[in-house]
Amino acid sequence: MLQLSEIWIYPIKSLGGISLKESKVTHRGLEHDRRWMLVDDKGVFISQRENPELALFQTKIENNFLVITYKELQNELTKISLNPIFLTNSEKLEVFVWDDLMDVFEVDKLVSAWFSRILGFSVRLVYMPNQSIRKVDPDYAITTKDINSFSDGFPFLIIGQSSLDDLNSRLKEAVSMKRFRTNFVFTGGENYEEETWKKFTIGNLDFYGVKPCGRCVMVTVDPKTGIVAGKEPLLTLSKYKKVGNNVIFGLNGIAKQEGSLYVGDEVSINKNSN
Repeated sequence: MLQLSEIWIYPIKSLGGISLKESKVTHRGLEHDRRWMLVDDKGVFISQRENPELALFQTKIENNFLVITYKELQNELTKISLNPIFLTNSEKLEVFVWDDLMDVFEVDKLVSAWFSRILGFSVRLVYMPNQSIRKVDPDYAITTKDINSFSDGFPFLIIGQSSLDDLNSRLKEAVSMKRFRTNFVFTGGENYEEETWKKFTIGNLDFYGVKPCGRCVMVTVDPKTGIVAGKEPLLTLSKYKKVGNNVIFGLNGIAKQEGSLYVGDEVSINKNSN
């Protein structure tokens, strides 16, 4: 049996994630997943690709607030509301994620200043409201209504524990699943089988598998240190998990309906869709 073993959200794009026992599924991703993002003065998103130290910002949820700390400054923290309805009365900003332009709101100038001081350059923390619609790549969309949050391309990512175990068997030093910033981890099944799924179900919710997830240098960032220590595991993956020019690991997905998921839920595959 395939079983959901981990659920992860990353409220602020490219910052530390939060492990959950249950989560709500929305059409743009898990609840609170990548609804916030740091942008530069030009409104362009920043990530661990160019700023690996972002991995040192940790997040947790307490009493309807998102609490953010920085590893080197454990006595300092900032927190923001998980339900920033008041922001809809603020001035709209336009920001970019890759080629996508969308309307957002700055969360709080003091919060932006906190991040800017720690990072050493000017950034703003912005929030994507429900009114902001970012469509997924039409080449992979299931319907014309499929939307996304601030994630790179798709609302969901799933990886099998067996796939990570096989990768680690090829590495000199094992890496954790945190490197791959997935939403769902499942146990059971064959190595990398998820990358072939066209339709799958977790609990009582249906998902479409739209494409294997292309990987970049972000997976070389050690989430504990915020340092790129070498070329692994990207180098090893490139030797046996390459399709065209893309190194792949995991499966991007789109939800068919909204609902709730729980660690321990059964994962099943529509065999007729593979």
